[in-house]
Amino acid sequence: MNTWDGRTVAVRQDDMRLALDIAEKASLALLEIRKEGFATGEHGKTLSDRGDIVSEEIIRELIRVNRPDDALLSEEQLSDDKHRLDVERVWIVDPLDGSREFGTEGNDEWAIHIALWSKLCATTQEKVTAGISVAVVALPSKGEVYTSFDLVKNPFKIQSPMRVVVSATRPPDWIFRLGEYLDLEIVPMGSAGVKAMEVVAGRADAYLHAGGQYEWDSAAPVGVALACGLHASRIDGSALKYNRSSPYMPDILICRPELASELLSVIREVCDKYES
Repeated sequence: MNTWDGRTVAVRQDDMRLALDIAEKASLALLEIRKEGFATGEHGKTLSDRGDIVSEEIIRELIRVNRPDDALLSEEQLSDDKHRLDVERVWIVDPLDGSREFGTEGNDEWAIHIALWSKLCATTQEKVTAGISVAVVALPSKGEVYTSFDLVKNPFKIQSPMRVVVSATRPPDWIFRLGEYLDLEIVPMGSAGVKAMEVVAGRADAYLHAGGQYEWDSAAPVGVALACGLHASRIDGSALKYNRSSPYMPDILICRPELASELLSVIREVCDKYES
């Protein structure tokens, strides 16, 4: 534990090491499952379901052994243990984000999300709040791993047209109306983690989603994005909050910080027109 202004901050020095170890073990297992599956003609939901189960088991066991007092919120758990609302630390994980892509041979747009929510999370020397203290997004098929400790702030250079990544299967109904106000290139992709890391890596300007998600879809990507200086919020500009009673999260915007005000304003105007 660390102390911050006389208060206990529930972040351990080796939490990132554990998160990386979990992501690595889950990545290796999923890559092997995928290789064997495609070799034997297995694909689609059958393959992705098997990957979900194995990755969940690896993650759950490693957290149980190494952090027995921590709670877990995972996409694959059978029921949501509300005990997590009363503890200091909760791991929010998606063992396999982008199941459809995982089960499709040749598609590398899937990810593993590992995030640690802490009730007291030191975000700056002046502020101690609840939030994501550790985040890892692994993209195994791409050979990429992003963490909230990298703290690499890319020299953000806005592209023209502005490159906005959206869900390949559930883009916002009004997304193309943004083109009436902004010069945009809309790029459909799988996995929330993959899309968010496109912005982190500087290959896209914004990631926009409004088709409904859950905390495990965005906790790790948001943790990484915020650590490297990006803007992350709901599409109405309100803060993203985690470890809530209901893990449902309707929408999200991750973008270059200098674009946030303009994008939020245009989204608000387009949504008002679309709903009227």
